[in-house]
Parts: sequence; C-alpha cells; structure tokens
Amino acid sequence: MIKDNQVHLNRAHVIVDGLLVAGSYVLSYYIKFESIFADKRPGGRLSMETYFSALYFLVPAYILLYYMVQLYTSRRALRLWEEFVDIVQANVMGIIGFTVILYLLKQGDFSRWMMAIFFGLNITLTTIAHWLLRKFLQFIRKKGYNIKHILLVGYSRAAEAYISRILENPQWGYVVAGVLDDFVPVDTSYHGVKVIGKIDQLGNLLENNNYDEITITLPLDDYDRLETLVAYCEKSGVHTKFIPDYTSLFPSNPYTEEVQGLPVINIRYVPLTNSFNRFAKRIVDIVGSLFAIILFSPIMLISAIAIKATSPGPIIYKQERVGRNGVPFMMYKFRTMKVQTEAEEKKGWTTKDDPRVTKVGGFLRKTSIDEMPQFFNIFIGQMSLVGPRPERPQFVEKFKEQIPRYMVKHQVRPGLTGWAQINGYRGDTSIRKRIDYDIYYIENWSMAFDFKILLGTIRHGFVNKNAY
Repeated sequence: MIKDNQVHLNRAHVIVDGLLVAGSYVLSYYIKFESIFADKRPGGRLSMETYFSALYFLVPAYILLYYMVQLYTSRRALRLWEEFVDIVQANVMGIIGFTVILYLLKQGDFSRWMMAIFFGLNITLTTIAHWLLRKFLQFIRKKGYNIKHILLVGYSRAAEAYISRILENPQWGYVVAGVLDDFVPVDTSYHGVKVIGKIDQLGNLLENNNYDEITITLPLDDYDRLETLVAYCEKSGVHTKFIPDYTSLFPSNPYTEEVQGLPVINIRYVPLTNSFNRFAKRIVDIVGSLFAIILFSPIMLISAIAIKATSPGPIIYKQERVGRNGVPFMMYKFRTMKVQTEAEEKKGWTTKDDPRVTKVGGFLRKTSIDEMPQFFNIFIGQMSLVGPRPERPQFVEKFKEQIPRYMVKHQVRPGLTGWAQINGYRGDTSIRKRIDYDIYYIENWSMAFDFKILLGTIRHGFVNKNAY
C-alpha cells in the first residue's frame, strides 16, 4: 500500500510541477505583454502562438531536469531548504538551456525580460507548492496515514543512531516497530523502541506482519548471517536497507570501484583530486573573487579608513595558516585587535569581551567584514570561495593528535566559507563538529554543493554570533 501511495504521489507531483511550469510561463507572458506593467508602445513582437509553442519543449524539459536533481525521489528526510536549492539548480539549468536553444534558432526577438520573470515565478511557485505538499504530508502523518513501519535487525550503535534520528524527526513518517537481536534480552528498550525477538524469527515476522522496510543494523561480529537475512527479506518483497556498524570509517558517499568483478569501497574519496573538478572550481574562484573585490571595494575602503582612524597600527593583519597539502600561507584580514607582541598573539582564540578587540574590530568581526581581504587570497590561489576554514600551525599540530581524521581537511584548498560555517560552527564552537562537517563537504563535493553553500551563506547572513 505504501509503495502504491508513493507512486500515485509522485505522479501527482509531476503533474502539479508540469502545470506550475506552464502556469508560470503563461503568467510571465501576461505580466510582460498584457498587464498594467506591460510596454504598450507599438512595435514588432513575436506572436502569442510563437511564445506559447515553446511550452511543448519547456514542460517536459523542466520535468526531466527535476528528475535529474532527484526532486521525485523519497524526500522524507530532506529539509525544505535543500529542496529549494535543487529547484533553483534545475531552473538555472533550464533557463540556460532555453537561452542556448533560442540562440541556435536565431530567435533574437524572444523577450529576455519575460524569460527572467518566468525564472523567478517558477522557482517561487514551485517552492510554495512543495512547501504546501510537505505541510499536507505532515498533517496526514499525524493522523496515522502515509506511515512507514520499520523493523530493525541487529542491536548496535548504528541501530541506536537510526532510532534517535527517526524520533527527532516525526515529520518523516517513520515508525520503528521493534528490534531483533540474539544477544540483547527481549523487552530491552531504547527510547521506547523494544527488542521484540531473536533474529531467526525474522521469517515468521515477515509472514505475519506488514512491514514497509527492513533495516539491517548488525554489529561488526555478526555479518556472516547477512546473506541469509537479505534472502529472507527479498523473498518477502519488503524493501531492505543496510546500515553498517562501521560508518565512522566510511565516507558519507562511498566511492566504489570494481577489480575484476570484486567491488572495492574506498575509505576516503575526494572528488577534488580529479583534475577537471579542480580546474572548474578554480575558474569559479577566480571569477567569483574578482567580482567580490569589485562589488565590496567601497565597504573595504570605508573599513580601512575606520581602522586607521581609531587604532594605531597596520590596516591589514597577516597570519600564517595551513593550506592545501599542509603548505603554510599568509592569510589576510582587516586588523580587528590592538597591535600585540608575538606572545600575546599566540594566546589563542578570541573569547567574549576579549580586551584585545577594538570597537571597530568588534563590528568587523560580527559582520564578517574583517574576512573580505581573503578575496585576494582566493584570487591568487591560496584559498577557495568554499572549503574548510584554515587553522594556525600550532592548532593543526594539536588537533591532528586529538581529533581523528583532522588532517583530511588539508586535501583541498581552505575556504572563505564552508559547510560547517553555514551550519553554525564558526568562531568559538566545537572543533570536532566542525571537522565532521568539513569531511562531509570534502567527500561530497560538487559544483552544486558549492552553490548551495554560497546560497546558505547569503541566507544565514554574514553576522556571526560566535565571533567576539
């Protein structure tokens, strides 16, 4: 029943999105040519039939793009913001493709303003529709509909982590019916989820219950039974998932290769080791940093004057940081502290009400304006727009001994902003959590992910509540 409902839901989803594409296009035509805002001056323009004939191409093309960004896969555990980024990404590709086709067809009279209106309207209306769908699904799940019942096989750290995430997110519509395990006593409870039997009872339970998913979460020492368990699940037709109990060793998006039929999982896969990926990211960094230098030059000029007028010492502060492949470089910032001796400088991170920070410096730190000189670090290739934040050499030496996988972050260029920063780990926050986010970024890098982080930086603003 759940599978049938999901199929119908996806079909309805596709139909609604197709109608939204057509509706956004028609509305953009009306705004451009027929509304009170329209330019009614006489002059040649393409016919309505010519404009509307483009819908034969646009509607299926946009549905295909939504499929490409996986907008129609199961989205129970996905946040609306992540779905919005996917919608924007598909629309950016769509409008670029539309423009290229018009150029190839030599349709120079096609209104660019109408295309721009369509771009904004389609993103807005599609996002609203997906938000309303989420609210509707949350409502019916509270009523007990569209629920997925899950049986866990194996009591392990992975099982506990999975249960915790499901209980923290009731809007997903998952219910853990119980856990099977041979070594933990029956009725043992973890956050209200009980062990209901032994693993060899799986076949009987599958015959007598309507589970929607079986999730195998066996501990490391019990994987010799995996093949039998999977056979049971496949025979019953129940969708089966597998959460290994050694996920801390694997990348979040493991890269596999085949060695003469033998699948091999790489413990660490870094997409930016690929030459093309590095080149593409570097081009974006050069163009983006140059644009930012021009755009923010008035703010940087005012900041420089304010620093010089209120505190003796240099305007720009240079500090050694560790970059890609462990190579040190001098990172630029606007000076926000009083001039210090070398011993004072090595005191460590700034803390709340730190007396070393000037009044102007406090404002620059809170608004992240003090980081703007790093656009020059990016332009010359020492940093990237997006990446893990670089640390000072003494902290690198300390953390590499204390925090597992810490040095993985040095496999890519450090960034001005990053996945950790837009998730709140900036300034005086947990280093361990920051590293977890950095490693996730490194293992899952894509141009779309960089775009998502840059959008997130704009969305969350440049004000840093953890900067002192």
